[in-house]
Amino acid sequence: MKYLIAMTGSQQHYDAIAGRGTDDIPAWKPEEVKAMVEYMQEMNTELEASGELVGGEGLTDPAHARRVQLRDGEIVVTDGPYAETAEVLAGYWVVDVDGIDRATEIATKAAKSPAPAGFPTSAPIDIRPVGEAPSF
Repeated sequence: MKYLIAMTGSQQHYDAIAGRGTDDIPAWKPEEVKAMVEYMQEMNTELEASGELVGGEGLTDPAHARRVQLRDGEIVVTDGPYAETAEVLAGYWVVDVDGIDRATEIATKAAKSPAPAGFPTSAPIDIRPVGEAPSF
């Protein structure tokens, strides 16, 4: 069965990883970013080798995003980041695994990605089955 494993973050997380920290979220050092990227690359390589990885990507920060929405019959286009949204999709994997327990193992590994001391690591990772359109 296919599952979407979605990692979330915030603009502040992206800023810290880019070296622009705050008092709440300290800036990452280049070697800390390198360790995290290498960890994620290793995880992806393992999923590819096992045949479980369907696809996945990390996403750029919300400052580069755009939202399209229908409001009162009119299309509204908003550039990011979105003040009303604390968490945004940071990256995702689509995996084809035996069940939700295996998808949870993969999400657990993603949650253990290296981060510098003091970095808030409480951003949730969501697991959702990929639905198939009903045939008519």
